[in-house]
Parts: sequence; structure tokens; C-alpha cells
Amino acid sequence: MSEKPAGADMPEEAVGSQVSSESRSSRMSPSSPPSPSRHSPPSSSSNPSSPSSSSPSSSDSSPSPSSLPVLSGSSLSSTPPVWQSSSPGSIYDYIRVASFSLGPDGRIAQWSRRATELLGLTAEQAIGRDPVEAFVPPELREASRRRVADILDGREWTGLVPYHNPQAPHGHGIAEVYVMPSETEHGERSALCIAVDVTALRGLETDLAASQAVFGQSPLGFFLFGTDLRMLRVNERFATVFGRPAETYRGASAYDLLPRGEADRLAAALRQVLDSGQSLTDMPIVGTVPGNPERRRWSVSLYRLHSGSGRPIGVAGLATDVTGRRRAEQEAAGVRRNLALLNEAGARIGTSLDLETTARELLDVAVPQFCDLASVDLYQGLLSGDETPPGLADGSAELRRVAFASAVSDGPVAFGDSYRAGGDDDTGGVTKPIQVGEVHRYPFNSPCAVALRTARARVVPGPGGGESLELGSTMLQSTLVVPMVARDTVVGLAQFSRTKGSEPFGERDTALAVELAARAAVSIDNARLYRREHERALILQRSLLPPGDPEAAGLDIACRYLPGNAATEVGGDWFDVIELPGHRTALVVGDVMGRGLRAAVAMGELRTAVRTLALLDLEPAEVLSALDEIASGLGAPGGSHGGGRAGSRALARGAKAADGSSDLSEVYLATCVYAVYDPVTRRCTFANAGHPPPVLVEPGEPALLMEVPPGMPLGVGGEPFEEIEVELPDGALLALYTDGLVESRDHTLDEGLQALRAALDPQEAADGAVSVDTPAGAPGAAVRKAAAGSLEDVCDHVLSTLDTHHGEDDIALLMARVQGLSADSVGDWQLPSEPKSVGRARELARAQLESWGMDELADTTELLVSELVTNALRYGEGEIRLRLLLDRTLVCEVWDGGLVQPRRRRARDTDEGGRGLQLVGLLSAGWGSRRTPHGKTVWFELPLPDGRSSGPDSVEALLSMW
Repeated sequence: MSEKPAGADMPEEAVGSQVSSESRSSRMSPSSPPSPSRHSPPSSSSNPSSPSSSSPSSSDSSPSPSSLPVLSGSSLSSTPPVWQSSSPGSIYDYIRVASFSLGPDGRIAQWSRRATELLGLTAEQAIGRDPVEAFVPPELREASRRRVADILDGREWTGLVPYHNPQAPHGHGIAEVYVMPSETEHGERSALCIAVDVTALRGLETDLAASQAVFGQSPLGFFLFGTDLRMLRVNERFATVFGRPAETYRGASAYDLLPRGEADRLAAALRQVLDSGQSLTDMPIVGTVPGNPERRRWSVSLYRLHSGSGRPIGVAGLATDVTGRRRAEQEAAGVRRNLALLNEAGARIGTSLDLETTARELLDVAVPQFCDLASVDLYQGLLSGDETPPGLADGSAELRRVAFASAVSDGPVAFGDSYRAGGDDDTGGVTKPIQVGEVHRYPFNSPCAVALRTARARVVPGPGGGESLELGSTMLQSTLVVPMVARDTVVGLAQFSRTKGSEPFGERDTALAVELAARAAVSIDNARLYRREHERALILQRSLLPPGDPEAAGLDIACRYLPGNAATEVGGDWFDVIELPGHRTALVVGDVMGRGLRAAVAMGELRTAVRTLALLDLEPAEVLSALDEIASGLGAPGGSHGGGRAGSRALARGAKAADGSSDLSEVYLATCVYAVYDPVTRRCTFANAGHPPPVLVEPGEPALLMEVPPGMPLGVGGEPFEEIEVELPDGALLALYTDGLVESRDHTLDEGLQALRAALDPQEAADGAVSVDTPAGAPGAAVRKAAAGSLEDVCDHVLSTLDTHHGEDDIALLMARVQGLSADSVGDWQLPSEPKSVGRARELARAQLESWGMDELADTTELLVSELVTNALRYGEGEIRLRLLLDRTLVCEVWDGGLVQPRRRRARDTDEGGRGLQLVGLLSAGWGSRRTPHGKTVWFELPLPDGRSSGPDSVEALLSMW
């Protein structure tokens, strides 16, 4: 491999460059290359300029560091110079300058220790030797001797000199040598030489260039404080961030840049970092820049700066303008806070269907997380149950304060908007706090009235705005007036206020308040709708049940109804007590399959049908057969009846409904028990359509489940119903009920029936019979007392003993205690079918009424009895039977064997007859006819003369016929 010059690895313009202060022509020519070498220039690992490569040492030709006079601190410091010893670490230690001298003979006269380190020759090896022979490669020695001669002639010279260094990693190096002519004490010419390794110089240049690039071109603001805590230098980015030219910062302190408080913090931080050496990161600093009053926020990081020897020379730092980032962080924090508040509002607002509770829940969320004071006003018409919220278009409708909350006071205060006590003119404009529950109006031009009119939120300004109010010693900062809008309808007004010291409301706060008010408004409107529907359901349910306590001749009646759905209080169970002619009473208990409003509607239709059929005075089995047809028609399209096939379709629809499949047609299936009691004969006729059997408790006898043929439910169709007739003694107890009383998921129907018998049977309870639902150890004495007491007590005992709180089905309970009509209250006679029976009937009726003390009814009764008996003689057959019944009213019945029902008609003026039934209808409280197994019965009813009710005047009634 051919050798190449030692300087071949360096740029051409660098190798052999030289400068002479006396003659430019004395430079070393680039055409004279150094001698070839097998090695490359020294690597950076041998760079003597690196502080870590070797420890600094002093030259043997210069004073020791302890005696070298230096300036204290930085060269730019304003502190007066003080002579003192200094630890190594100057720039000379970085570039490692070596020195030696040449004597008049051109040989080395002095040799420093740094020269030994740099050139690899000891003083013994170098002193007295020709420098060219000592460390110049052989091929360059001739030219080098000429240069040495020129130097000894008094010329300065600077250039790059390759040198041979066996200790170097590559065996050679390149040094930049500066030769200064000098004289000895005898006036002879000599030379002082300073040599620096080129690699050290280039590394220093690179480090300076990199430092300048980082400091000057960095997008971060760099700054440097000296040990006196005054600025030494800043980069352009720092100057741009703080709004001043870079040169104006030199010598400035923290107090020249920041307000007093922030300057104290920065100065303390600088002193702490300088003393401890511990870095400080992300220190927030707040201030302003020249020409801009906006508060800015900077993030400052500080670290201590050291010399090469580790001596602290100042504090360096980076400053970043984080105003935008801080604003974004605050906005993000505000958004997170708002989202958390909305999440809390979603969980807490609307937990109940009560208007006042919902309003309080809104304020519990808003105070104090969102504001310091808050109130809710709702329209008075909304609270009074109007169909439509009566908020007038001008916002002047009456409102009621339903909720108030405050984090700064214990009681209501005047805030947000003024309220004139007693109206607009009563107190001359004196304002007072609005109490919770108080009804008030807002003035027409007030912000609250404007917000109600426009349905848009408004911010009432704080102090200086003309609308703020003094709250004790606290001034309101601002108030948000937010209309509460639900489904495009304003239902009320919410006010949120912040006191002095809090941030005023902004756009984001307004949006949040509108959202909170809207959520509460929807819940309030839902509560209003629920209350309206609940009231309607109650009206429906009450209209479908017997009003008050039902009364019947010869019966003491008590009833209970417990809806399975406590929210709507409506269901498909019903009971009814229907007065029939002849002081007879029909007892009905039914259960429509299903729950809720739909079952209640079906129940209402069937109940109406039962009442209509009962007034026709049909037998119980006939009533159920007709109900079955009606129920089948209700579930068919267009109300058509299809007999047994319709019933089969109803069962199929019921099966689909049980499976959860969809069917557009309604399914009406119901169970019912129908009983008719005659207080004269004390006989009761029962018919059952798939309903649980009645329970009968006769005096001194155990409770019995009556064996009434069950039959099929109503709506099935195609099956006949059977009936049984039972004689009930006085004092007997009859219980009709629905399956919700005796059936639940916890026990079977048989167990529930046994528990009901135990609750109604004093003897069985006394013997210790306890069912699954009867409390253990229930004393028989309590049961006997309830059974012997009023029917109300018996109903309460049954409901408290059985499991009636399962909420699975509606519960209806109808109980009747048989009293019967005494023989003294009945007048019954058989009359032959002859004309004189008319007079005899009048005599018997008058005599009976006189014996009862009803002389006031004698004339009217005598007249009407005469008309009915006459009709029986004219249109009827067989013997005539006359019966008078006295109970709560007076009932007269005329029986005959004819099947033709009487029909009332209007007689013409020329007709001689046809006015008998007209007369009966005008003079009686009611009249009618019914079929009997052997003919018919025509009856009329008269109210008793008790002073509370009176029948029509007979004279006026007779005159009205003409």
C-alpha cells in the first residue's frame, strides 16, 4: 500500500496554512505537502481539548495555578476584579496550549510539560535538540529548516505543522504553531513557540457553533443569569416571548421583568438552584408584556451552569409561553367539570314524579358546584293541575317559588331580579325576599319576565350593571335567568347567582345552565303529565267502582279494592252491588285477565254490561251467558259474535298473548261470580264463570267454600252456565273475592283458599290452624272478635292476615252479612182474578201502610195499586198476588200468570184508557216489570217520607197528563 501525506485527510486549504505578520509571501506553500504517513489524524477520543480526556496541568514555563492572577467570577460581571487563586477550568484547559522556546542556535531551549503531553517528548529528549530533527517528519525537514531560519531572522509565523508523536494513537498529529520572535538577555535572536493540537481547536469550534445554534435558533426561550442573579444573555425567542429586544436584557434582574410577587418567586428560585444545584422544572410565572395588558403565563425551567472544572458560573433556563395551553387546560377542566355536573344531574334530577322534589333536586346539583344561590319558580297554573301550563305570552302569569338553595345564607334573600311586595304599587317599590311557596309576578320589563316571554336565558350583570342587589355584606357578581322549557313549553324559571369573588357567568356557564334547566323541565313536565294521567286513572277507577259504602236491603256490606299497580291504581278487578226490584240485591265480583289501563277499560265495559243485564231482572245464569257473548264480541273485529268458534279464537289469542306474540286484536277474558239475594225469602242464587268459589260462614258453623259450578271464563263462549240456590240464615257471612287475594308466587291457590277460610273461621283459628300466610301464633280470640264485630273490621282482619302486598295482581273483596227483612216489613196477599179484587187490594194496601205509620203514602199507594191490579185483571192470567215491602223504600209488587210484558204508551186526548202506566211512572220513584217462572211481576217504588226525599206531587202529576 502506498503512503500518503500526513495532511491528506484534511482540507487542502487547512493543511500548511500559515500567516506572517511581516510578509504574506512567507506562508508555507500548499504545494509542499507533509511526509506520507500510514495513519489517519488523531480521533476525537484523543482530543486534548475535551475536559474529560485528561486533567488540566500547567506548563513548566508558566506559573502554577495557585500563583496565577485571575479575575473573580465572570468576565462580564460588574463586580470589581479581585486577585485570587482559581481552580482550573479556563479556555486554556479546554484547548490545552503547549509552549516551548528556541535559542539563538535554533535548538530547543525550554520545553513545557504541556509540550510533553502534546508532542510526546520529554524535556530531556527535547531540550538542546533541533526541533526539525525532534518532531518533523523526514520528508519535510528541509523546508522546515528554512522556516526556522526565517523565524530566527525576526519573522512571526503561524501555520499547521505535522509532528511525529509515538504516544499518539495514530503515531502522528497536526499542531497549529504560533512562533513569536524574541531576544535573549544578550540581544541574540530567539523564538517563543505556542502549539495547539488542531483537533482540539476544531472540536472547540464545533462546540461553539453547536451551542450558538441551539441558543440562537431554538424555538424555546433560553436565558442565562450570572451568579449575581442578573441576566447575561438571552436568545431571540426569549426576546420575542417577553416583547423586548434581546440586547435590553443584559444586566436585567427578575424585578425588571415581572410584577413584585412573581419577581420574588423567580429570584428565590434562581437563588435556590444556584445554591443547591438542583434543577427546577415547569415553574409557573404570571405577568404581562410591554404594550399588552393581557395576563400571560409562562413555564420556566432552571438549572445550574458549570465551568469545565465544575465551578458554578450561573443559572440557565428555558421559558415557554403556556398562556394558550393554560387556557386550553382551563377550558378542558371546565368541560370536564361541566360533564361531571351533567352526569350528576342525570343521576339525581328526576328521581321522583313530584314537581317540588324535582325542583329541589336541580338546586342540590347546582349549589354550590355551579353557583352560590339558586331558585326555581313554576307557573301557578301548572301546580294547580291545569291541562296546559297557563304561562301568558307576556311572561306576567303567576308563579310560585317552589325551591330555594343558598351556600351563603340560611334563608331566602332577594337576588337576581327585584320583586315588589304586595304587587306593583302597594309598597312603593320596596323589594323583599320571595319565600318558598309564595305566589308572585315579575314586572313586565324585568329580565325574568323577558326571559319567560322569549324563552331565552339572560345574564343579569353584577355591580355597576344597575340590576344587582345587595346580599347582606356580599354583592352579587352576576345572575343567570334561565327559562325552563320542556317540549317547546315554558313551565317555569330557574335563577342561578354567583357572589362577589366568584367568576362571572360565561357562555359555557350559560349553556350548562340551560341544559340543567331543560333536564329539570322535562322531569317536571313528566311529573305533571304523570299527575294528570294518575288523576284520570283515579277518576276512571272510582267511576267504575261503587260510590261510597254500598247499601242493600237485608244486607250489611263492606268492600275493599287494592290495585296491583300502585302507580296508576287501576286494574281489571271489579265488584258491584246492584239493587234489583223487590228489594233484591245482585252481588258481582269479576276479574279481567291482564293489568293496567287496558284491563280497566275492559272491566268498565263488562261492568256496564252487568248493570244493564241486571236491570232486565234475568236469572244469574242468563246474565253470565249474555256477558259471555258480549265479551266474545268485544274481542272480535267490529264486535261480531261467533259463538263457540269465537270463543275458540279467544282462547287462541289468549295463548298467543301468554307467549308474548303480537296480535292486533284485543283479547277479553274474564272471570265473574254473580249472586242475587232476596231478603224476603233469604235465598241467594249463584252463578260462576271460572271464578274462585265464594266463602260462606254461617253462625256457629265453620267457613265453607261453596260448591258453585265453576263454568268457563267469560269470552270463551259455547258453554252453558249453571246456578245454585242457597238459603242464607240471618247472621251468615258471605265473602266474594278475586284470585289476587288467595294466589301468589309464594303459595298455591289451594293454600291461599285454606288461609282465607282460616281467616274467616273463628273456630278453626282457635284450634290453632295456621296457613302459610297467617302469622304464627295469631290468637283465636282476635279472629273471633273481628268476625263478631263490624264487617269493616272483618275486611281489615282478612287483608292483614293474608299476603296482600305481593303486588302481583289486583285484589277485590266484597263481604255481606245477611240480615233479612222481618215478617213485619212484608205484606203479602193472594187475590182472585175478579173485579172486586181491585177494591180489596186498595183496602189491604191502606191498612198495611197505616199499620206501618206511612199514612202520607196511603193515597198514592192506593191509586197505583189500583192501576196495577186493574192491568193484571185486564191483561194477565190466573190469580193475582199483591206484596208490599218496607225497607229503605216502599216497594209494591203485583204478580199474575200472564207472559205479556206491560208497555207504556202515550194516550190521545180522545182515548178512554191507556193512562195507567203513565200515572204509575209520574207518581212513583221507579217502576218496571220482570219475568217469573210462572208469569210476570209489575212493581213500583215510593220513597219514604223521612223529610230528606219526597216523591212527585200527585195533583201536579195528574194535571200534567192533560
